[in-house]
Amino acid sequence: MANPWEEISLSDYENHMKLDSVMQLQNMNQMMKGQFDAYPVSSVMVLGIAGGNGLEHIDKSKYQKVYGIDINTEYLKAVEERYSDISEILECIQVDLIDETNKLPNAELLVANLLIEYIGYDCFQKAVEHVCPKYVSCIIQINADGNWVSDSPYIHVFDDLDKVHHQMEENLLIQAMKDIGYNLIAQTESLLPNGKKLVQLDFNC
Repeated sequence: MANPWEEISLSDYENHMKLDSVMQLQNMNQMMKGQFDAYPVSSVMVLGIAGGNGLEHIDKSKYQKVYGIDINTEYLKAVEERYSDISEILECIQVDLIDETNKLPNAELLVANLLIEYIGYDCFQKAVEHVCPKYVSCIIQINADGNWVSDSPYIHVFDDLDKVHHQMEENLLIQAMKDIGYNLIAQTESLLPNGKKLVQLDFNC
């Protein structure tokens, strides 16, 4: 069965995410600057990179390697085109994280934003264990009203994601990470206009 993320166009996804009523693209962009700047690392892997939102904050004097991981090859092509200024350090790799974690290289920092929702805690644990990062920084969405896709003209583009979506809870993710040897070192929140919030959880081993 094809993963629904292979069927969603990047323009539909990004246009939905940046609506004034959603504001996830903008909020996450600023949070990612903090993720990239926070720790003394020279390599980073972004799981579920989509169109590369946030990569403009990569400091080439700090990073020697940036891995962009996604299941959708069209997304990865867009990342390579948009961020050609970091092409010498950027490597995009098509991976289905459900059953292809063995394709993942190592990186010192692992960033996973709005991704764990679509693979579940167990698959995320496997990905982390394979990448062996010193630091892990995750952003998850907490839904106050129970509806995990924000209302927008693009909402039906995401209908099939019900098949792969997992509801996230901070305490369950913290415990899942603790189970594989990673401890929580930072937690921040960003409120969204529709009652949802983005929660950033950082870990180290």
